[in-house]
Amino acid sequence: MEHFINKDFMLRGETARELYHQSAEGMPIIDYHCHLSPQMIAENHQFADITEIWLGGDHYKWRAMRGNGVPEEYITGNKSSWEKFEKWAETVPYTLRNPLYHWTHLELSRAFGIDKILKPETAREIFEECNAKLATPEFRGQGLIRKFNVKVVCTTDDPVDDLHWHRQIAEHPFGTKVIPAWRPDKAMAIENPAAYKAYIEKLSEVSGVEIRSFDDLLQALQKRHDFFASMGSKLSDHGLEAFYADDYTQAEIDAIFRKVLSGKAPDAAELGKFRSAMLYEFAVMDHASGWAQQFHVGAIRNNNTRMFETLGPDTGYDAIHDLPLAAAGHKMLDRLAKEDKLTKTILYNLNPKDNEVLATMAYTFNDGTVPGKMQLGSGWWFLDQEDGMRKQMNALSALGLLSRFVGMLTDSRSFLSYPRHEYFRRILCNLLGEDVDAGKLPRSEMPQLHQMVKDISYNNADRYFGF
Repeated sequence: MEHFINKDFMLRGETARELYHQSAEGMPIIDYHCHLSPQMIAENHQFADITEIWLGGDHYKWRAMRGNGVPEEYITGNKSSWEKFEKWAETVPYTLRNPLYHWTHLELSRAFGIDKILKPETAREIFEECNAKLATPEFRGQGLIRKFNVKVVCTTDDPVDDLHWHRQIAEHPFGTKVIPAWRPDKAMAIENPAAYKAYIEKLSEVSGVEIRSFDDLLQALQKRHDFFASMGSKLSDHGLEAFYADDYTQAEIDAIFRKVLSGKAPDAAELGKFRSAMLYEFAVMDHASGWAQQFHVGAIRNNNTRMFETLGPDTGYDAIHDLPLAAAGHKMLDRLAKEDKLTKTILYNLNPKDNEVLATMAYTFNDGTVPGKMQLGSGWWFLDQEDGMRKQMNALSALGLLSRFVGMLTDSRSFLSYPRHEYFRRILCNLLGEDVDAGKLPRSEMPQLHQMVKDISYNNADRYFGF
């Protein structure tokens, strides 16, 4: 019987199949942005069952289950693992044409060797087979990472993190580099003075700097940035609604900082100025260290107040924002370029209307020093599916150099998400194969196309980040 997830899954035409099987399929993975738990990696976590590894924290699935009418108690509530899995199995047939249908069956096939379709009739059998395999050593956290030939994992870490688990991993290597990535969003989140003051107290404690002024704040952050660098970090990441590039003076920023520490909330103008100052200072630190910086732009978060108050953030209640990006983004990058402090930069958009905006923004600031120095990032979050990936690659192809693209990442909390790299590679090979078959690209240049596939799959990221 021909399995749904077979060797030529999604590959349309012989050229796409040749590119994938000869050049993409065997390439290792660099997962340069994810949300895996460093503690779970360090402890080589053994998962209790498929529900823990597959449904725990996966707000993609949670959104689908809610949309299918599944009560919250079967999603984030206290129902048993089997009951939660059963509700997911009941939902899967309704995800046809949603990427979750593909991801679900890719993960079953690639991780567990299960090629059955998940539905109510097969749920119990699949549940038990997955659980039996998860009880074995090779299905612990580190084993799963090795299984997918992952060479580098970059986790997402706050400046106040002590990186204890990263140190433990480095002292007990298992074949994959696990590197911290600097995510300093909380250091600029002054909209909630009480929470911000508590964060500053923690930052003061871990940095050894008494923080009373904006200069003190920068000194503390620089110490932590240096510490991250000493632990192998080579890149930062920022999650933003939009870019910020308001005009400000240092005196204004210091006054705003002191005001917030006194417990008073900033007004809209002060908030914009402070965010602008922080993004500039973070970028200067990254440039001085030779890091790459990433900007994930365009999410509007925690929109369902009732559920946010019940479950907290990152539980499936975020959406695509529609703020303008071009003016502030160019102004922010231009200031850094004028001062020769603009480091390697990747720009990710969440709203598909901004593919061309960010592609042209990035290429405005390439300077010939590094191939692909300024990048349009891969399809992100709501866009990391076939249509979103194709649109991102088409925009990059039309307005820049797809050949210099650093490729895919998981952006995931799940140890089972690595088939998303395979998914991306199949889509990439289709895109190129279709052009060859249509006569848009010369068949005589197949050797160059094979090299292009290898580079986008792995080599470009390896060279760009220098892990």
